[in-house]
Amino acid sequence: MAMLPISRSIRFFLLAGSMLLPPVPALAADQTQLIKDLQRQIDELKAEVRAMRAAAPAAVPAGQPVATGTASPPAAAAQLAAAAPAPVPATPVPASAHHAEGQKRPKEWYERLQLRGYVQVRQNEQIAGAKDAPPGVSRLRSVHDAGFGDAGNFELRRARLVVQGDVSRLMSVYVQAELAAAVNAQSNGERREHFLQMRDAYADFHFADRQATLRVGQSKVPFGWENLQSSSNRIAIDRADAANSAVPGERDLGAVLYYTPSRVQAIWDRLAADRQKLFGNYGALGFGVFNGQGINRAEKNDGLMKVAMVSWPFRLDRLGTPFAGQVLEIGAQGMLNTVQPELRSGGVSPVAIDERRVNLHAVLYPNPIGFQTEWTWGRGPEWNRATQAITEAPLNGGYVQVMARIAYSSKGLLMPYARWQTYDGGWKAATNAPRVSTREIELGVEWQPAKEVELTVAYVRSRRSEADERRSGIAEGQLIRTQLQFNY
Repeated sequence: MAMLPISRSIRFFLLAGSMLLPPVPALAADQTQLIKDLQRQIDELKAEVRAMRAAAPAAVPAGQPVATGTASPPAAAAQLAAAAPAPVPATPVPASAHHAEGQKRPKEWYERLQLRGYVQVRQNEQIAGAKDAPPGVSRLRSVHDAGFGDAGNFELRRARLVVQGDVSRLMSVYVQAELAAAVNAQSNGERREHFLQMRDAYADFHFADRQATLRVGQSKVPFGWENLQSSSNRIAIDRADAANSAVPGERDLGAVLYYTPSRVQAIWDRLAADRQKLFGNYGALGFGVFNGQGINRAEKNDGLMKVAMVSWPFRLDRLGTPFAGQVLEIGAQGMLNTVQPELRSGGVSPVAIDERRVNLHAVLYPNPIGFQTEWTWGRGPEWNRATQAITEAPLNGGYVQVMARIAYSSKGLLMPYARWQTYDGGWKAATNAPRVSTREIELGVEWQPAKEVELTVAYVRSRRSEADERRSGIAEGQLIRTQLQFNY
């Protein structure tokens, strides 16, 4: 058998040796081209060996060089050895970084917090009725919106910022600030807009697999279905007067225990997934005690406001095909309290006024037609013109609302509605707790082109007395109200 030429034999053994050598450590970025050149030469050598094996070797005179067009393997090996960097000692990995394969590092409590909020921009345009009135006569005003019937244009009705989340399985926190609050200047009574005010600051302690929750801090008082419903989630532009007269501002400082059975939570979860407007993160049953003086106001007596509530949803599928997917929710709330309203002469009433109230509600979630109503009866503080003092007086009122829900696309919703409301009774949050009389019709539509944006336009025909004991009579008028809300 003919022997391979010496030069080819040397290259063959160099090639075989290179295949047995341990891997070369990774080189620096500026040596990339050198490695590519060496790899090309090795590939050419491999191809030449394969060609020699496939063909019968021809005799080559001893000492005759063989041209290959490649660099000398010994020289290439020397270049590779010179370019190889010194071994770098391995950096020890912290023990905290070692986790089972596929297991994620548990989140710290601050990583479980979320930031969200919404802003409401409004414009109220009065199209009929007097825009002003002589001294002592009621003007067309609302207890819910300072821009109702006044000479202003655009206003920021709400600008909320919320921080919430689970600190642990046992406890959650919720803090909400209002950036659009207004105060009156001390010198002349002119309003100053857009002050930061605390709305909510509470902790939830969860028990019984989160079916029971103890809420401690400043939070919503569980009285009135619409009072518990977030303003970002309400169809009508403002809350109705009757139920809201019990807790203007909807909040107070105290503690409340909520309980929600899993079967009830399952119904609410299904409604939420269908983008229905629920009343929020509140229980089917609740009992709470609060200061009773009102939101962001210091307590003035030793009495506690005591509130109890129930709100229970029922699936109507058993009633037949016309009721498939529909849910009816009914409930009631009761309140016992003593309160000392603010006086125009300064300070608060030296006498604590008793208030006792009950509220009933019923909600048929629109699918596609819905119905909503609440009614309030009771007694509370009210300015008495005859005695020129705040006394206990009867109150009653409520509202009836019909709405529809039209999904015109996978994202967009149209929700037309019609509401009639009435209320006669004191407004304890205003100075001297004046008597308010309200008769109002509202026709509107809410458009949601996306979940981040809601536009509501409403026609309102209103007949109201102003919440000011120095004025008397009734003001009437008509308005076009527009609100743009954006959520984040």
